Formats: sequence, C-alpha cells, structure tokens
Amino acid sequence: MKNKNILALPIALAIAAGGYGAYRLGESQASKSMPAAPTAARKPLYWQDPMVPGQKFDKPGKSPYMDMQLVPVYGGADGDDGSVTISPRVQQNLGVRTALVTSGRLPSGVVAVGNVAYNERDVALVQARSSGFIERLYVRAPLDPVRKGQPLAELYVPDWIAAQEEYLAARRMQGGDTASLVDGARQRMRLAGMSDAQIQLVESSGKVHPRVTITAPARGVVAELGAREGMTVAPGALLFRINGLSTVWVNAEVPESVAARVRPGDAAEARAQALPGSVFKGKVGAVLPEVNAATRTLKARIELANPGGQLVPGMYASVTFGSSRGADVLLVPSEAVIQTGTRSVVLLAQDGGKFQPVDVEPGAEGNGMTEIRKGLAAGQKIVLSGQFLLDSEASLKGTATRMGDAPAMPLPRDDGRDDAMQMGAKK
Repeated sequence: MKNKNILALPIALAIAAGGYGAYRLGESQASKSMPAAPTAARKPLYWQDPMVPGQKFDKPGKSPYMDMQLVPVYGGADGDDGSVTISPRVQQNLGVRTALVTSGRLPSGVVAVGNVAYNERDVALVQARSSGFIERLYVRAPLDPVRKGQPLAELYVPDWIAAQEEYLAARRMQGGDTASLVDGARQRMRLAGMSDAQIQLVESSGKVHPRVTITAPARGVVAELGAREGMTVAPGALLFRINGLSTVWVNAEVPESVAARVRPGDAAEARAQALPGSVFKGKVGAVLPEVNAATRTLKARIELANPGGQLVPGMYASVTFGSSRGADVLLVPSEAVIQTGTRSVVLLAQDGGKFQPVDVEPGAEGNGMTEIRKGLAAGQKIVLSGQFLLDSEASLKGTATRMGDAPAMPLPRDDGRDDAMQMGAKK
C-alpha cells in the first residue's frame, strides 16, 4: 500500500506541472495577441477581461477573475456599435453580394388584370334620314366586318319622289324669274333628307332617284344591327352601329390600395394569353372615379393601338403600369431590405470588411426596387445576399454590448490575496 502511494505522488506532481505549464503558455499567447499600446490620439473607452466581456473597468490593471491583464476597448471597436467584421474569405463562403444606393425615379410597378373593350370614341352610327322601306340588305349579321364605303343597305324613299319631280319641273320652266323656284325646290330636297351628292346626281341625270344606297362611314365591325330586309324605317331610326378596331380600350381593375400610383398619362403595357409574345403599348387615358364595392378596385382605362385587329373585345389582358413622373428618390434593390415587422433594416457595407445594420424608412416599391426615405445616402454600399446572417450576428453583438452597458466599476484593492482568500476573510 505504501509503494502505491509513493508511485502516485510523482504522477500527481507531473500532472500539476503540466497543467501549470499549459496555463502559463496560454497567458503568454494572450499577452502576445493583445493589441499594441494605443497612441495618445486613441483613448480607451474602458477595460475588460476577455473571459468576462460583460464587465467593464475604468482603468487598466489585473483582472480580478483571471490571472491576466485587462484589455482596453476603443471607440468603434467591432461589436461596440452593433457592427460585425467579416474576413474576405468568410464573405465569399457566405455569398455576400453588395450594391450601391442609387438615385432615380421609381416606376409604379402596378400589375392589374382587365378585359379588352371597344373604343367608344371610335364609333359611327348610321341612321335613316327619311322614312322609307329597306329593299335590300347587304350586311345581315352583327359583328360582320365592314370597310369604309362598303354598301350596307338599299332604301326606297317615297318622299323623295315628289321633291325631285318638283325640282326637275322648276328647271324645265322657261321665262320669268325661275331661279328662286329652283332654289326653293333644291332646299325642299335637303329637307327631305337628301345629301348634296344625291342632289347633284338628280341635277346631272335629270331623272328621279327614289332609292338610296347606304354605305359604311368607317372601317370596323357591325356592333349593332337594327335593320332587316323589308322593314319600314322612320327618320332617325338606328340602322347600324359600327365600332372601329384600329384602337381598343383595356379596362384594368386596379386595387384600391395602389390606385393612387396609377395616373392618367402613365405608360402601360398589355399582354394577352391568346397572343403569347405580343406586347401592346399605350397610355392610361383615365382612372374612373368609382370603386367597385364587390372587388374594391378602380377601373383604369388604357387606349392601345391594335394593328391587324389582334385584340378582340372581351379578351382578358394583363396590364403593367409604369410611371416616370415625380422627383428623383433613393432606390435600393428590394431584396436588400430586411422586414422585421416593427422596423426595416439594411446592412451597410463599410471598409475593412465591416458591416453595420441601419434602420431605414422604406417607401413605394416597384420593379424590384424600393424607395428609401430616410436612413441612407446615395453612393453607399449595401448588402444584397447573406444579410440575414450578418444582421443576426450584429444583433447578438449589439445585445451583448447593451447588456454590458453598466457603468465601469473600479478595480478591487489588490492586497496580494486572491478572491477566495478575500471571501474567506470576509466570512
């Protein structure tokens, strides 16, 4: 038994010596890693023990917790202002991408769905100017396409016969003042509904023409057909309604929440699923002052050129609005803004691999860009990717700093005894 105790004693001494050597080696490495003494221009804010960073001291000295000197902390040190410093290699591993804060005009970026409709400003109405009978109808169905000058119907007008015969009889009269009679007969033909071209035809031919061929005044489609062959018509009766298709309207339903960003004169682009790859450009003609109670949307009217008549009324279309009005604002990519629910944060990239979170006030958003009203300046570099990890690290450092914001405490009196001996003495 005594022999075992004798053998255990050297082993215990060797272990103790090894532990003490490791402790002294660590202390020497720590002293080597300490920053060089600051110049007079840099004044430490406080001193701390690296093993207990939450405790601050108002002057240098030996740590009461570990057998090592306190380390000074200077203004702007990493973590003191909630920032973090990342080496270039770690930035590459994290995939950190940056971009500059720019100044420009933010497009509205509003997208809405609407439907194609006739341009109500491109409408021609064909009415009966006199009572008569439709003897022949050339266009027999609604939505039939017509061209300008195409015959639509042939109308027999009995009232024209008497007026034309009176005019021809006045012209055949000889002697006396017949000019006034001829002018009066011509005026009665106009009152009967005859046009100047029809009157000239009677004058040139010297014959009665009781029939008139009605032609299309414009190119388009017959949107409304009110004539049937053999029917009697009265003056002012609607025979044809022709809608042009050279231009069409797109009535887009804009949500009430973003309707203020769509204004008359803004550029717009329309795309239809029935016409893949085709983009129709136009402008907002009007935003109708009425909110749909069921969908809570306002109707924006866009006038589009329709080459070839590709857009057909009733077709659905997706409309993208773009506005270049207003003053220049600060713009950042929307992916750079971190929304926390209560605040918006952008990671600011500084020299030396330093990143600092900055609270910003975002504004409107469109086409992947966000307006920044407060918190940044043009030309600053911000983080686009990896900002969530950097913000988390900065938040942790900022929390640790805030937890250690207690006033610096004076160093305890060093009387050569360690903490355990002092506590024992107090007891």
